[in-house]
Formats: sequence, C-alpha cells, structure tokens
Amino acid sequence: MYHWIEDKEFLGAMRSLCSGIINELVQSINNDGLLYVCAHIVGSGARHLETQNANEPIDLDYNLNILKSYDFDINRETKAIKEYIQEIFNTVLDRYGLQHCQDSTSALSTHWIHFTKGNQTEFKIDLAIVREERDGSWHRLIHDKTDFVSLDRWYWNEGPDSKGLERKVQWLKTNDCWLEVREAYLDKKNMYLRRGDRNHPSFKCYIEAINEVFYQYH
Repeated sequence: MYHWIEDKEFLGAMRSLCSGIINELVQSINNDGLLYVCAHIVGSGARHLETQNANEPIDLDYNLNILKSYDFDINRETKAIKEYIQEIFNTVLDRYGLQHCQDSTSALSTHWIHFTKGNQTEFKIDLAIVREERDGSWHRLIHDKTDFVSLDRWYWNEGPDSKGLERKVQWLKTNDCWLEVREAYLDKKNMYLRRGDRNHPSFKCYIEAINEVFYQYH
C-alpha cells in the first residue's frame, strides 16, 4: 500500500538532483533558440505529496511547457519536437553520467537512479512535453506507438479535467481544504493499486483528488 515518504533528507536530495537536471535541460533548449520553454515539477511532487508503495521505486513528474516555437510548426512537427527534446535531454544526462532517457507514450523517462550513500531507494524522472491553451486546458504530446514505426502517431492530447486546475488548488489551500486533498489523493492511489489499474499515474490521481474535494465544497 502507498504511504507518505518520511525521509526528508532523501526527499531533499532527490528533488535537488532531479530539478538540477531539468533546469539544465531548459537552459540548453532556450540557448539553442529553436524553442522557448519552462519546466516545473507537477502533481504529487509539486505539492509535497510524495508517496511510495512499500519499498518500490519513486517517480517524479515534470512538465516541459513549450511557451513559444521559433523553428518548429507546433501542430505539425510533433515528432520532430519530441525527438529534438529527447536529444537535448540525453546530452544533459550524459553530463551527469546517467543513461539516456526512454521515449514512452506520454513522457521521456530516465532509467532508475539511486544514491550510493544513505537512502538508496531508486527514483526516476518522467518528463511530459506540454502546452497550455488560452482556455487554461493543458495538452500533452503523445507518441502513439505501434509495431511499425512508420505507422506511429505523435499528437497533442488534452488532459482530462485539467481546465482551471491551479485556480482550484489555490481555492482549496486558501479555504483550508488541503488536508482533505491529501487524504483523497492517498485513497485514490491505494484504490487503483488494489484494482491493479496501471492507467492512473500519480498526476491523474492528483487531478481527481483536486476536482473531487473542490466540487464537494465549491
């Protein structure tokens, strides 16, 4: 079952390393002049809701938000955008002595990382490539894989129930409802674990918990 991670020293070191890698990625992309991006940790990690299932590894989710494209057609060159970002990401990982990232359906994922001293729990970075529309909805770059690369598709997919998410977060925190969000989030993580449902990663559970508590009171 999932539980809150209590080792604050480990959490700090893990977040520092991962954020350092992502910050270097952002600087490298922006210095290259083809895209202008920013990045931030999202979901559970952004709100200090890090959980762990027994002693299993930990995922940290980051969004790489494309703010402006100078050289790519943002709607048509989705494959080229993901491959370009993956190449830069691998260059940064090389500098840290880490293995190259893997291209999953909805993210670029590092291999497992662990510290050689102290808490040696494994962790990894899942980096989603996103953009925000004017209506406040978020779209994630998806690589729809098939058995034949020539038939693969790359496209923007709107996140479920993602509109106005940060506005809801601020309302819940202002109105002292965050403890209930934490409880709802942990309940959902464990509910999907019991069901064997692997289609609800941490960020989906986070969105569901936010919406559930927000609409209960607002």
